[in-house]
Amino acid sequence: MDSPEKLENQEQQKPIVPAQESFLEKLSSTLFDLLERFNMNLEGNTRLLVFGTFALFVTMWLLTVYWSFEPDLLDVSAEVEARATDKTQKIVPGYASTLTLIRISETLLDKPGGYISNDKLPPWVFMDNIPNWEFGVLKQVRDFAKAMREDIARAQTLDEEHPDLVKAEPRFNVDSNSWMMPSAEGEYRKGAEHLEDYLDKVANPKDSSAQFYARADNLRHWMTTATRRLGSLSKRLNASVGEVRFNTNLAGAEGAQQSTSESRQIETKTSWWEIDDIFYEARGTSWALINLLYAIEIDFKEVLEDKKAMASLKQIIRELEATQSTLWSPMVLNGSDFGLFANHSLIMSAYISRAATGLRDLRDLLARG
Repeated sequence: MDSPEKLENQEQQKPIVPAQESFLEKLSSTLFDLLERFNMNLEGNTRLLVFGTFALFVTMWLLTVYWSFEPDLLDVSAEVEARATDKTQKIVPGYASTLTLIRISETLLDKPGGYISNDKLPPWVFMDNIPNWEFGVLKQVRDFAKAMREDIARAQTLDEEHPDLVKAEPRFNVDSNSWMMPSAEGEYRKGAEHLEDYLDKVANPKDSSAQFYARADNLRHWMTTATRRLGSLSKRLNASVGEVRFNTNLAGAEGAQQSTSESRQIETKTSWWEIDDIFYEARGTSWALINLLYAIEIDFKEVLEDKKAMASLKQIIRELEATQSTLWSPMVLNGSDFGLFANHSLIMSAYISRAATGLRDLRDLLARG
């Protein structure tokens, strides 16, 4: 048996194996070495300028990444309960829909980075996806504000429009790229304030001047517009791979004419530069539409249950919720139909097409006696 002294000598003679560095440690070490070597070749002011520019670039890039995160869906029921409790108001028909429209508008303006579409300076001017998301949301805000002014807040065709809605609706129609005189966000903020005034009057039992008529015909009119919006988006998304189709624009219409003749076959294909624009516009439209449908589920509950249409509405919401799934790819892929890579536009189109079909069926269901 070896003596303790001999064992100790053997331990000392074993080669020392250096600890393995992780990938991040190796990467950071390499970067620091490069910076030190680069630093040696620069003089004081030049060194400060270079590193200041580098730090500014990294900061701006990180901010654009953070500002590109899309907001979560609203908790409409919680928002309604919170505001009604805070203002000691009773939840009446129209409370959820009007408040949701207000919250959608505020989210458009107050999300991280604020309203970006009309910004003219870096880093906002370099951002592409979120401005298209904002435009999709804005379309739904405009459509619902118009529906409230023209239909939902009026009992009859000849009834007078409510003054607050008359003031609110045009504010949302200001050019989304308007930077000043007027600024888009300033006008949208005023539109939301006018909606707040309208909501307070709707919830006031002593004020009968403001009404919200939760009727099937009013809901159908708005759904017609929403269906067309989704149909248009679906077609534009499908055009990401291009298609040649027969001209069916006048099919089934006896004696119908159009102003300009077209070829018998039409080829449509979205430009490569516009594919992600349409994709994020569709996500924004779907986000706003989901929130509005949450509110309609509350305000039009009796109508939907009477028509046995509540399940149909929930299915439409489920289809649209699928459009809000996280996009794990760093970019919107545009693979071919059965190619190696995914085609995110076609996947988005599938969900939106089913939602549009569901809205059309629900609209027909509401029209039945």
